[in-house]
Amino acid sequence: MSSHTYQEAVEKLNSLQSNAATLEAVRASGGRLSQFAIPEMLEYLGRIGYSPDQLNALNVIHITGTKGKGSTSAFVDSILRHAKPDWKIGLYTSPHLVAVRERIRINGQPISEELFTKYFFEVWDRLQSNTARALESTSLMPGYFRFITLLAFHAFLECKVDATILEVGVGGTYDSTNVVPKPVVTGVTALGIDHVGVLGKTLEEIAWQKGGIFKEGVPAHTVSQPESPLKVLRNRAQELKASSFTVIEPNPQIASTKLGTPYFFAIAHIANLIFLPISRVGRFTPN
Repeated sequence: MSSHTYQEAVEKLNSLQSNAATLEAVRASGGRLSQFAIPEMLEYLGRIGYSPDQLNALNVIHITGTKGKGSTSAFVDSILRHAKPDWKIGLYTSPHLVAVRERIRINGQPISEELFTKYFFEVWDRLQSNTARALESTSLMPGYFRFITLLAFHAFLECKVDATILEVGVGGTYDSTNVVPKPVVTGVTALGIDHVGVLGKTLEEIAWQKGGIFKEGVPAHTVSQPESPLKVLRNRAQELKASSFTVIEPNPQIASTKLGTPYFFAIAHIANLIFLPISRVGRFTPN
């Protein structure tokens, strides 16, 4: 039985480079550090014993955007749990409000302190013991968000979830979540100006970053966007060989529904993110 405590896990997690410090380093480098983001994340993934292809077993619904990506992720999780009550559904979001465990949920509930501690130290100890690194730029330990993402992957694989809703942290192309080779479907919520030091100063630049989650042979969806960034998303879908590119227009039948959020486009997005994978993607089957 492990002698580690949940508080010890939280303290070690908080000792890692913060998200703010990571983003500031990227900004200060003029974006140069971004090119190492995915190769470094893949190194960390390998050091804890996983290949990228193993993540495909999570049946990932990958969601990015500027406005409403968290709401969309939460709605998708809720509807999928109601549509498939016999499935085990993983949800990874950020940030958390009270406890870091809120970021990693299974069937709507944060994983327990006991499980968080167990999985945390399994990931931590593997990184500490396996120090071989191919890239000179890769630090011994990942930053806060990278570590939590690795922890989420490990927890979901250990718990054998049937599907995973994966919310991007920042951007898409270079985000730590963008290491799943074959998600079931990808989606982009409304675009806006945010994290300009990292993602770019225009909607077109930001659209390029967000569209980086599109994958070869995987359906790509977006809500209606302004014409110019929409063109960028469409081009990204073609460049990355998405199997389709669908623009989701607001559904007038639900536009007046009061859901505690101004982002009604999230609801239109949900129907496609949920029912298309279930009905049309053969490999989206429960474990």
